[in-house]
Amino acid sequence: MFVLGEERVALVTDTACDLSDAQLAADDIRTVPLRIATSHGEFRDRVEIRPDELYEMMKTELPKTSLPLPADVSRVYQELAAAGATRILHLSISSGLSGAFNMASMVASETENVRVDVVDTQTLSAGEGLLVLTAARCLREGMSVEETIRRVAEKRANQLGTFVIRTLEYLRKGGRIGLVEGVVGSLLQIKPVIYVNGDGVYQTLTKARGFSKALDAMEGEFYRRYEGKRVQLAIVHGNAYEDACRLQERILSRLDAEFSFVSPVSPALAIHTGPGLLGIIAQLADGESGT
Repeated sequence: MFVLGEERVALVTDTACDLSDAQLAADDIRTVPLRIATSHGEFRDRVEIRPDELYEMMKTELPKTSLPLPADVSRVYQELAAAGATRILHLSISSGLSGAFNMASMVASETENVRVDVVDTQTLSAGEGLLVLTAARCLREGMSVEETIRRVAEKRANQLGTFVIRTLEYLRKGGRIGLVEGVVGSLLQIKPVIYVNGDGVYQTLTKARGFSKALDAMEGEFYRRYEGKRVQLAIVHGNAYEDACRLQERILSRLDAEFSFVSPVSPALAIHTGPGLLGIIAQLADGESGT
């Protein structure tokens, strides 16, 4: 919890942020779990199911995702209020990709004993995670909640979050295809580099023939936009840790990163992207001018 004069501010996000338990614990950041429905029952994302368990399930079925339970959101708010929080800042997965933001906003409006500000990050995965870390730094430095929200919006405006996946079938079946539909020639193995656009939905950034060339094209976008500038960097993967580490090494040889980390995508996100995903997310470091 962050002490700002007479205010005690707590920071909340959801399990789609793809920050590690250690990263979350460092600033006492609480998470609200998304849910996963399978033939074996319903599970709270990252709490009752791990990525490796999810990929094993996907060999025989395609689980479905669901919103956090309103009771889970309310419980987090009430626990923080009981611990002394006078305000809560909740950074949510993009409203363009999930109903979690609207649901959290509804719960926040009905919470009477603590003020809750719910912010739509208009992104997900480590893109959301980098914004959560931005908010934690701002609050730690004594910025107000209002100024922190402004800084988060500024970071989002210069952030690029992209990924390449082996097949679009999972996005298509999960209804998350967004503006990517129709760009891929399956017979020609044309692979899109997908990014989260300014409205918080998936769109094609560029494309290439084959997964390897699509990775090259994705990397090239980051060199073009960020080379010569200091950045904050994250690499995400879908059950492809070694490939992600090699990708990180290549990027760090070209970009000046204030910090970087590698993270698996949460089970709730993996359902829509499948195994083999590789993604890059970068935003300008503090003090850098826009791209």
